[in-house]
Amino acid sequence: MLFIISEMKIKNIFILSLLIVITFGFTGKFLLNCKMENKTKSLKVTSKSFSESEMIPAKYTCDSENISPQIAWTNGPDSTKTYALICDDPDAPSKVWVHWVLYNIPSAIIELPENLSSEKAILMGALQGINDFGTLGYSGPCPPNGIHRYRFKIFALNIELNLKAGATNSDIETAMQDHIFAEGILT
Repeated sequence: MLFIISEMKIKNIFILSLLIVITFGFTGKFLLNCKMENKTKSLKVTSKSFSESEMIPAKYTCDSENISPQIAWTNGPDSTKTYALICDDPDAPSKVWVHWVLYNIPSAIIELPENLSSEKAILMGALQGINDFGTLGYSGPCPPNGIHRYRFKIFALNIELNLKAGATNSDIETAMQDHIFAEGILT
């Protein structure tokens, strides 16, 4: 018995096959992109010194004691070896202004006490970097005018950064590339 398939049926089969390939191709690519975007997990960053989107009390600014606030975060993934903290001001007039750089925070530590000195940081196993004021450690908000946002960003890393004390934000960001497994922010 011979089956004769009309030219119209062949076109319909071809179009249907093409639609299936396109649909699954895009779906597969979409799912792959979703997995890539979700590679980095979230850390919840909090502070007893102030809450999300609240004004930072004067105690932590250049108008008063200029001491670092208490900062805490949730545990990173099991592969976390160290954490890094970068505090910056994205509203500064000339560039994103860095107020605090702290890195190689051991993975067992998920809270920084208020008024963290370089000596205390070293005792806990962490290193302080140079901020954009040219000093080691924390220098609080000191905007020339207006209200600015300050971001306290925590990064969970799968390595210890091969940097000495006094590294800059740029040094740290370069060293962290491809090693961030979770991050969080308090603004």
